[in-house]
Formats: sequence, structure tokens, C-alpha cells
Amino acid sequence: MNAPDYISGFLLGLSLIIAIGSQNAFVLKQGLRREHIFFICLFCALSDAFLITAGVAGFGAVTAQYPQVINVAKFAGIVFLLGYGLQSLYASVRLSHALTVDGQTVTSLKKALLLCFGFTWLNPHVYLDTLVLVGMVSTGASSKLAFATGAVSASFFFFFALGYGARLLKPLFAKPKARNILDALIGILMFYLAWHLYQS
Repeated sequence: MNAPDYISGFLLGLSLIIAIGSQNAFVLKQGLRREHIFFICLFCALSDAFLITAGVAGFGAVTAQYPQVINVAKFAGIVFLLGYGLQSLYASVRLSHALTVDGQTVTSLKKALLLCFGFTWLNPHVYLDTLVLVGMVSTGASSKLAFATGAVSASFFFFFALGYGARLLKPLFAKPKARNILDALIGILMFYLAWHLYQS
């Protein structure tokens, strides 16, 4: 497997997942309450896997028929990554936002999965990140399979780590400064991925 493409996919996937606040807050809350953690994390990860695969495969089919789309996709991907990175860096120095987990108590698996469905599939950023952005960036990878596998791996790693490590993360994410540092790291990763796409 192509290690650089796998790592790039993993980093991009991880950066985008961290940036989706409402879904992560819900997973964190479920982890803190120890309610249906496995099924919630599995649902989120499988949803991402489906959308990421569709994004990479979809762009592959389009570029096979219209090769000129690759250059357009690369340019759009670079602009989007730089914009996303600048937004994250701005948030890291200008905003103060702690991650809170207050909200509705969930007592049944069905109710938890329905809420998780809403946070995942009714969030427009999910489609922009997976179908559009991941698809665009994948056009610069020499191995789309490795890139997609890396992005999917990031989803499984992050959601299960967040769900089962929630009790350890509660004091950290309750502090606005920690979220600022996280935003800064996301911004740096976005700039790296934009450079990687430009070099491909």
C-alpha cells in the first residue's frame, strides 16, 4: 500500500472529522454516559466510510471520462483547503469555544441511533467534506485505494477513541484554550494537505 497517500488520507479524514462539532459532541456525550458507545461509534464510522468511498469512486469515474476535470479539482481542492486552514487558524486565535456535552438524555438504542443519524446525515458539512473535498483531494493521489483507506481508517480510529476515551477527554475539551490549540493544529494540517495536492 502507498504509505504517503494512506497518511495523507488519514490526516485529511482526521482533520475533517474533528471539525464537525455537533456529531462529535454527541459521541462524546454518549461516551461520558457510557450509553450505546459501540453502536454509536460504528454508525458514525460506517457512514463516513460509505461517503468517503462514494466521493473517491465518483471522482475517479468522472476524471476517467474527462481528464481535464483533474486540474480543476486540484485547484478547487487547494483553494478550499487553504480557506479551511485559514478559518481554523482564525478560530484558534480569535474565538473562545469550549466543547460542551449538555443536552438531552438518551436512554434507548433506537433513540440514540436516530439522533446520531440526524447529526451525521442531516449535516451539510458531512457531504461537502466527504463527497466533495475528499473526492477532490483524492485526484492527486497515486493510489486512490490507499488514500480512501487512510481516510476511512481515520474515521474508525477517531470515533472509537472519542467514544471510549470520553471520560479522559472531558476535562480537556471543557477548556476553550484546548479547542483553540486543536483549531490551530487543524489549520496546519490543512496547509500541509494543500501543499501535498499542489506537488502531486
